[in-house]
Amino acid sequence: MGIRTLLTACALLGVSVAQRVVTVQSGPLVRTEGSHVTIWCNVTGYKEGVEQDFEWSMYLTSVPDREIRIVSTAQSNYAYAVYAQRVNSKEIWVERLTRDSALLHITKVQARDQGLFECYTPNTDGQYLGSYSARTNLTVIPDSLAVTAPPQTLSQVEGDTLQLTCEVSRATEQHTHLSVGWYLRSSEDATMSPQEILTLSRDFVLRAGAPYKQRMTAGDLRLDKTSATSYRLTIHRLQPADQGLLYCQAAEWIQDPDRSWFTMTRKQADKTQLRIQPIDRDFSIQVSTERRSFTAGEPLELRCTIDAQSVPERFFSVSWVFSSSPVAVIGPSAVPVLGLDYVAREAAGHMTVRKESPTVHLLKLQHLRPEDAGKYICRVTEREKTPTGDFIDRSKRSRNVQITVQPIKSNVTVSLSSNSSEVQEGDVVQLTCSIHSTTGPLSVAWQWSEKQGSTPPQNLASVDRDGTVRPGPGYRERSSYGEIRVERVQEDIYTLSLYNALPGDEGLFRCTVTEWVEAGTESEQSWQKIGEKSATKAITVKTVESSFVVSASSRTPSVTFGDSFDLQCLVKPRHNPRVPASVTWRFMPASSGSSGEVGTAGEFRDLVTFTREGTLQWGEQLLGLGTRTTVDRSHSNTNFRLSVTRAGRKEAGTYQCSALLWRRNYDNTWSKVANRTSNLLGISVLQPVSKLRVQKTNQSLVYLEDSRVRVNCSVASQTSTDSQHAVLWYVRRATGAEADELLLRIERSGAFEYGAYADEERLRRRVQAERMSPQLYALTLNRAESSDSGTYYCLVEEWLTDPDGAWYRLARESSGFTQVLVRQPEVRLQVEESESNITVSQSSSIRLGCSIPSQSSRDSRFSVSWYVERSSMLSEEEEQGDVDEGNRACVFSIGHDAVFGNGNCSPIEEAGPNSRLQFERTTSDLYSLTIQRARPADAGRYYCHVEEWLLNPRNAWYRLATNNSDVTIVNVIQQVSTLQSVVCSNDSLFYFVFFYPFPIFGILIIAVLLVRYKSHRHSKSQESKNGAPLLWIKEPHLSYSPTCLDPPVLSLHPGSVD
Repeated sequence: MGIRTLLTACALLGVSVAQRVVTVQSGPLVRTEGSHVTIWCNVTGYKEGVEQDFEWSMYLTSVPDREIRIVSTAQSNYAYAVYAQRVNSKEIWVERLTRDSALLHITKVQARDQGLFECYTPNTDGQYLGSYSARTNLTVIPDSLAVTAPPQTLSQVEGDTLQLTCEVSRATEQHTHLSVGWYLRSSEDATMSPQEILTLSRDFVLRAGAPYKQRMTAGDLRLDKTSATSYRLTIHRLQPADQGLLYCQAAEWIQDPDRSWFTMTRKQADKTQLRIQPIDRDFSIQVSTERRSFTAGEPLELRCTIDAQSVPERFFSVSWVFSSSPVAVIGPSAVPVLGLDYVAREAAGHMTVRKESPTVHLLKLQHLRPEDAGKYICRVTEREKTPTGDFIDRSKRSRNVQITVQPIKSNVTVSLSSNSSEVQEGDVVQLTCSIHSTTGPLSVAWQWSEKQGSTPPQNLASVDRDGTVRPGPGYRERSSYGEIRVERVQEDIYTLSLYNALPGDEGLFRCTVTEWVEAGTESEQSWQKIGEKSATKAITVKTVESSFVVSASSRTPSVTFGDSFDLQCLVKPRHNPRVPASVTWRFMPASSGSSGEVGTAGEFRDLVTFTREGTLQWGEQLLGLGTRTTVDRSHSNTNFRLSVTRAGRKEAGTYQCSALLWRRNYDNTWSKVANRTSNLLGISVLQPVSKLRVQKTNQSLVYLEDSRVRVNCSVASQTSTDSQHAVLWYVRRATGAEADELLLRIERSGAFEYGAYADEERLRRRVQAERMSPQLYALTLNRAESSDSGTYYCLVEEWLTDPDGAWYRLARESSGFTQVLVRQPEVRLQVEESESNITVSQSSSIRLGCSIPSQSSRDSRFSVSWYVERSSMLSEEEEQGDVDEGNRACVFSIGHDAVFGNGNCSPIEEAGPNSRLQFERTTSDLYSLTIQRARPADAGRYYCHVEEWLLNPRNAWYRLATNNSDVTIVNVIQQVSTLQSVVCSNDSLFYFVFFYPFPIFGILIIAVLLVRYKSHRHSKSQESKNGAPLLWIKEPHLSYSPTCLDPPVLSLHPGSVD
C-alpha cells in the first residue's frame, strides 16, 4: 500500500521516470497432468545494464493468501520444503532467455501444482516505481487422451493395398483439438528418425510427409475418419520402401488466451510390423519369324514377344535394330518413331511397325531388298517409377535373327586403267573404265577419295542409264572450264579426263558400275538394282612443292657494334622456270624473343620483298633507318642477298627468308603453288670487349680532425679513346653498415649528383670531386671529422655510343679500397704543481701553482680547477693515500672560455669584492691561485685539475683529456696566547722568568730546609712526647728547556708517608 501511495505521489509531482513493468504469460493456462509446462516472465522499465533476477511463487486456490516459494535465479535455497526436492532434482528450473526475460519449466506437472503463479523481480534501481510482480493462473486437468491400435505383424506383396485402423479418444471438458498421424520407423536401424506418412492436423488439414507427397497426389495414400474415434490409413500400391514399423500418434491441443496453440499431451499406439515381398520385375524377350532365308522382293515379318508379370500395368518400349542401325521405336503410347533410312519406305507402304497386343510387337518389310539382309534385334526397355518420383530404366535385348536375302544375280565385271600412275602437277590424268558381261542398262559413277580413306569419297561425275552426265557438287566450276571431262567412248567403255592436274587430285579414283532391271507391276513399275561392281586406281601427282627448297646462311652470325654482315637466301626451284617466285626477308628483333635465344617465338616483320613481277617492295621494318641496308639478287633468281653495314643494337635478332611460288590459273587468277620458309638465322650484335681497368691498390690513410682528406681513383686503361666515364664514390662505414653508401656520382657529362648519405651526414659543403685528367679522378673531404672514417672506393662506368648514336654502358669496375682513419690529436696533457708542502701562519697568504708543461695541440684551451681535501674530511684510508672524490671540495674553477666558475665544479667560496682568492695566469702554461688571509680551515691537501678542450670541425668544443697535478699539503699555524708564546715574545719577561727566579728559589729552598730541619727535630721531640708520626714533603722537581719552544714544566710529586 505504501509503494502504491509513493508511486501515486511521484506521478502527481510530475516525475518523468521510466516505470518497471513485469508481464507474465496470460492465463488461465490449462495443462494435462504429467506434461511439460513452461511459463514466461519479462520485465521492462529498469535501469539499463543491470541483469534482472526472477523469483517464482504460487498461491493455492484453497489458501489464496499464503505464498509458497518455488524457485529463484538469485537464491539457491529459495524454495519451500514442498518444492525443494523437485527443484534440487531439476524437475522445476528457470531458463534465463535474456537479461530481462526468463522461462519457468515444470517437467512433470502435478495436480497439486494447480493455482496462481506469481513472478517477482527484485528492485535494482534504488527507488521503487512501477510493478514488480505479475500473476497467472494454472489449471491442471487429468490426461484423458487414449490412442490404441492392435499390435500385429503383416506380410504384403508389392503393389497390394494396406489398411490400418487407430482408435483415438479423450474425455476433456475443455475445448481441445486432436491431430492424428501415421509414422514409419525402420525396423533395422532404431536410431533413424521416423518418417511421416500422413497426418490430419488440428485444423483438419491432411498433410503427407516428403517421401509420400507424390503418392498422396496420385491417390495412392489416404486417411479416413470412419467414426467418432476411429481413423483408417489406406496405402494403395505398396512399395518395398513402405516396409518397417508403422504406428499411429495422436496429440491433444488447446488454445491459450494469447491465441497460440499448445500441445497438452502426445501419445503413440502399438506398432504394426509390415513386411513387403517385392514382385518379380524380370522379363524375357523372344523374336520369331516363319523363315530366315528370302529372295529379293518377298515380305518379311518379325514378332517380338515380351514374357513378364502384369505387362499391362508396366511401361515397356520396344526398339527394332538392324545391323546396329535403328529401324523403329515403339513407346508405351504405341506410337512408332522410325529411323531416318526408313521414313520414305514407310511412307511408300513398304514397311509396317505396330503393337498387336500388350506383349506382341510386329515389324513387317514389304519387297525385301538385298541390303535388307543382316541381323535383326528386338530391344525392350522398361521404365519404372521409384517412390521418390524418379525413373529408372532396365533394358534387355533378344538374340540376333539372321535374315538372308538372295538378290537377282548379275555377272557384270569392271576394270580401270590410266595413262600413268604418276603424273606431274599440271599434266593430264586419263582414266578408262571397261565393262564386260552386262545384261541391262548401266549407270557409271566416278569417285575420288584419299589414299588413306580418312574422308568420305567425293563424287567427280556420273553417267545415268540414259547417258546424262552430271558433275559432282565439288567439281562443277572446274568442269565448266573444261578441266574435267567424262565421255562414253563405246557402249561398254567410259573415260574420265582431268586437265591441269593439281596436288589435291592425288588419291584413289573409283569407277562404280550399276546394272538395273525393271521390277514391280504395271501399275507400280520401278527400276531395281541387280548388281554393282567397282574398280579403283591409285594416281600420284608429283607436286612442284616437293622440289621447292629455300635455305638461308650467314658467315658472321655474331658481329660487334659497327661491323657489317651479309645474309644469303638460296632458292632452288626444280620446276618450270616460267613459274615465278616472290622472296621476302623477314626480321624479328632480339627483344621480341622470350629469352633472347634464336628461334624463340615472336613477331616477324617483313624487311624487303622481291615480288613475282621483279619489283622491290620495302616492308614496315627498316634496319639502320634504311640507310645501312642493301639488297640484290642473281640473274638466275636463285640467290637473294641482304647486307647490313655498321650494325647496331637494332639489327640484332632473328632473320628468315620466305619464298612463295605462284602459278597462273585457267581463269587468269594467280594461285599460290608452294610456300617455303628458310631456317632461322640468329644474328648477335655484341658490344665490344671491355678493356676497362681501374687501379686496385689498397691503402690506409690516417688524418687528424680538421684535415683535408684526398682519395684518388685512377683509370689504368679503357676500351676506346671515345670512352666516357661515370664515377660513383662509395663509402663503407667503419661501424659495419649493412650496405655501402653512395656519396657522390659524377655523370659522364660531368653533372654531379649527391647520394642520400651525403645529405644525411651533411657532407655537401665539405665534399669535393675533381677530374684531374681524363683518367684520374679525386675525392676531397675538407675539415675531416672522426665520423668520416671508413673505407672509400670508386666505381667507374665506361660508356660508348652505338652506331645509332645511343649511349650504352659497356662495363663497370670498382677501384681498390682506401681505408681512411680520422682521429683526434694524441693526448699529451701533463700537469705539475710548483710546491709539494707549505706551512703558513694564520692570516698569511697561500700560493698554489699549476703548470702545464705539455699539451696535445697548440690550439688547446684549458679548464683549470683547484680542489682541497680537508684533514677533517679524510678517513684513515685516505690518510694512507686513497682519495675519495666525494670528500673533496672545489676551491676555484675557470672554464676553457675564461669564465670564472665555468669549469667542471662550483667553488665553495663565491667570487666577489671580498673574496680571498686571487687567480693569475702568468704564461700560457702557468696558472696560480693565491688564498689570502689564511685560516686554519684552509689546511689540507690541494691539487690542480686540468681539462683540455679542442674545437672540432663543426665548431663545437669537446673535451679531449683531463689530468690532475700532484698533491700539495698546506699547514696553517694558528696564533694562540700560551705561556710559551707570551714568554718567548718578550725578552725581559723571558729573562725574568727563566733566569732571575733561580737565586730566589735557591734561597727559599735553603730556608725551607732549615725550617724543616727545625720542625723535624721539634716533631721528634713531640713524638717522643706524644708518640705520633710526622708527615713530610719531598722537594719539588723543576725541569725547563733552555729554548723558547719548550716552556719550563713545574711538577710536584707527592711524597710518601714513612
